[in-house]
Amino acid sequence: MRSMYGLLMGTRYVFECRDRYGRLKWREEAHNLVTTEGLNDLLTKYFKGSDYTAAWYVGLVDNTGYTAFAATDTATKITDTANPPTTNGWQESDDYDEATREVLTLGDVAGGSVGNSASPASFTISATKTLKGGFLSSSSAKNATTGVLYGVVAFTSGNTRSVEDGDTLNVTATLTAASA
Repeated sequence: MRSMYGLLMGTRYVFECRDRYGRLKWREEAHNLVTTEGLNDLLTKYFKGSDYTAAWYVGLVDNTGYTAFAATDTATKITDTANPPTTNGWQESDDYDEATREVLTLGDVAGGSVGNSASPASFTISATKTLKGGFLSSSSAKNATTGVLYGVVAFTSGNTRSVEDGDTLNVTATLTAASA
């Protein structure tokens, strides 16, 4: 009898939106889809040891023009315009005061898990928007089409969430690996 072992990986995101006075407006927890580009990058860097990137960034997904996330989504198809030809089925929301996407500052790895709960990615929202979710990319520039799109995440049950000018959106991401 043949025994099968494997590896399970996932990322859990927690989004917390606070108004300009620091009051919690909403909280959303969701699990991601790792793109094929992200999986290939993981295998290339870990097992082949080539072109390692230690820096990762959190981006936000606008609900405008959203159709779907797909395993075939890539960094080269990121845009801030709703569904022009040859793009992912979503667009980046860049309506926040920070000059770049927020850095994913990971803590210590323990028990097959690592996250940024000690230093959440924090966005100061600069417009009234409806968001669909977020993503992890190896490029810091807003709307960058370089680097790697590791994964994308939609709010649970197809939800959208509203943000307003002056809100703060904090995002934590916890990456987990477990033997299957």
